[in-house]
Amino acid sequence: MTIDRLGGSIVAIPTPFKSNGDLDLETFDRLVDWHLEQGTDALVVCGTTGETPTLTEEEDAIMIERAVKRVGGRIPVIAGTGSNSTKECITYSTRAVNHGADALLVVAPYYNKPTDKGLRLHFSTVAESVKVPVILYNVPGRTGSCISPKTAAWLGEKYDNIIGIKEAGGNLAVFADLLALCPKGFKILSGDDFLAPSANFLGAHGCISVVANVIPRDFHLLMKASIEGNLGESRRLFFKYKRLMELLFIESNPIPVKTALAMMGKIGPALRLPLCPMEEHNEAILREELQKLGLVK
Repeated sequence: MTIDRLGGSIVAIPTPFKSNGDLDLETFDRLVDWHLEQGTDALVVCGTTGETPTLTEEEDAIMIERAVKRVGGRIPVIAGTGSNSTKECITYSTRAVNHGADALLVVAPYYNKPTDKGLRLHFSTVAESVKVPVILYNVPGRTGSCISPKTAAWLGEKYDNIIGIKEAGGNLAVFADLLALCPKGFKILSGDDFLAPSANFLGAHGCISVVANVIPRDFHLLMKASIEGNLGESRRLFFKYKRLMELLFIESNPIPVKTALAMMGKIGPALRLPLCPMEEHNEAILREELQKLGLVK
């Protein structure tokens, strides 16, 4: 699978669990099939939305292998393989490659707060250890560290297989800096559904999305319209789903999106601690919006 044209609506897919806490692989297969039918452009498995911190190494491998087999080369499969240990990140990345992942999504090391030099060394070491494309992942609100546009540009210039960045810092100005500094062909992907259309109008390439789990067809169309500069269609779709995008982060991701998918009958409601069911008042607000959109009865 070539990912030269990677972009558009890239879903950060959740990991369904059975009521006893085990992986629900049959439900996962149905989710993947639905995304293929609805026009999703690529799939991220074992990312933040996939509750990766609570998966065992064996479960992580099972999910990546399952996604690759189910997709069957029809769209790119990107595996989340980040860690705050460079050695472990290489282990996860190598395993994901062996299971057939087309690319890797590697989050900035979390909690230990490396310096800018440490970030460059971390990503350089990972890039030199694998042959597949690597997408940087900047999400300071979760990691406590930040991949600056200058660092992203330096890494993109130095390594052919560092092909892009998922930017989830919540600041549109950062997208402008990335687009100004990064080499030609470097993929700038939003990690924020709300900012994605605006970033695309600046020249970004799409979004690794949470809301695409709930509205895969329309989010694909929103990304297509905004990438192509179709302001009217972009505004129509954005304002239709603006409230839903906000509500999917009313509590920590992926609590709301898994709750929404359970309401839609796509998955069971199970989460793994320390994530827990939504507060009842938030759940009621989310259900009301889904009903308003015709996504649940």
